[in-house]
Amino acid sequence: MPRQPTFRAGRAMPPMGGPAPVDLGGSTLPRVGWTFIVLYTLAFIGTCLVLIAPLLVTLAVKVEALLGARAAPGGLALVTAVGALVAMVGNPFFGRMSDRTTSRLGMRRPWMVVGLVGGTVGVLIVAIAPSIPIVLVGWCVAQLFFNALLAVQIAVLPDQVPSAQRGVVSGVLGVCVPVASVAGTFVVQLFAPNELAMFLAPCAIGGFFILLFAAVLKDRRLDPGERPPWSIREFFRTFYLDPRRNRDFAWAFTSRFLFVLAYAFLATYQAYYLLSRFGTAPAAVAGQVFLGTLVQSALVVVASLLGGRISDRSGRRKVFVLAAAIVYGVALFVIAIASDFDGFLVGMAIGGLGYGVYVAVDLALVADVLPDRSTAAKNLGVFNIAGALPFSIAPGVAAVVLALTNGNYAALYGVAAACALLAAGAILPVRRTR
Repeated sequence: MPRQPTFRAGRAMPPMGGPAPVDLGGSTLPRVGWTFIVLYTLAFIGTCLVLIAPLLVTLAVKVEALLGARAAPGGLALVTAVGALVAMVGNPFFGRMSDRTTSRLGMRRPWMVVGLVGGTVGVLIVAIAPSIPIVLVGWCVAQLFFNALLAVQIAVLPDQVPSAQRGVVSGVLGVCVPVASVAGTFVVQLFAPNELAMFLAPCAIGGFFILLFAAVLKDRRLDPGERPPWSIREFFRTFYLDPRRNRDFAWAFTSRFLFVLAYAFLATYQAYYLLSRFGTAPAAVAGQVFLGTLVQSALVVVASLLGGRISDRSGRRKVFVLAAAIVYGVALFVIAIASDFDGFLVGMAIGGLGYGVYVAVDLALVADVLPDRSTAAKNLGVFNIAGALPFSIAPGVAAVVLALTNGNYAALYGVAAACALLAAGAILPVRRTR
């Protein structure tokens, strides 16, 4: 059996919430304090902000400005699909690089800085792009580096947080996406119509909190003599875990993939849904997206915090994930049949309940069933493919559904609802956690 790597606590930075952990199983890690949780949450919100703000508003606005309203959906599909493929490769790759990093600054911290800087450069390219090919290049750069940032930030959870607190902490992290969504749409409309500021303001705000967390984190350090071997075979294993040997992980991956696919339909085509179904004026789309996001996010925050805490106290994960995915599927059906904007808001509110519990407890469940904790960032990077790949597949599926239904977005969201229900079923075979 190969020797497990030995990790040392970093010495250059002050402690946050206790000494650096050495047991990645989560059973003997010291409890983290609220200082750690707050700063970790703010940094994660910053990461969500830089990724989500373009997807919700600015990327669609940029593509429409270059192509016009009729050709914009196809152009947006191309950009988001290719970008998602880049994210799918970048996330586990940089996670693996982080697991092998022997820097004196730690294993995770250097990649947080590299990811933030590189991703911001990509967003800048998108903002000033004169054509769709340049937008595509810029978005791929942004996705590559922002997913490096995302991979190492998620790895902090099994690195630092004991198993008994993972429901609470992942519940707090579960509010990051909705908070970032609200903040992103608010910031974007605040700086409209200045296109450059609309793109870069979220990077500046999110970057501040990311760098703050990176500066004070007592990061894990890997001894150079204990760095895992590297080969072509190991490189390709970066992107794969054998589902026959890691059945619980594989089922959790499938559930997350289907759930995010449902969300990807809603998030990517929300603006076009409002334009087509309710006849919303283009100038009012950002405001309606903001309002819908605000309603959903308020419920996500409550559901995520309560769901994570109750999950920890009950010692159960699966039942929460199962129920949450079903509720989210119901919400998408409500959106699909909505006859006015108020009906849309009702669906978004119901979706907030399901989404909040799902993202909180599912992350804790995955942290509990990781197959190899000495390569936590790599394994979580593979798992994060389930969050990136749907955004590549969704545009193609959506194009087929819309073509077959003559542009019927209700049918598209019916398909999304079915994906959420399948996500609920996929979590049932997990065995290593209740």
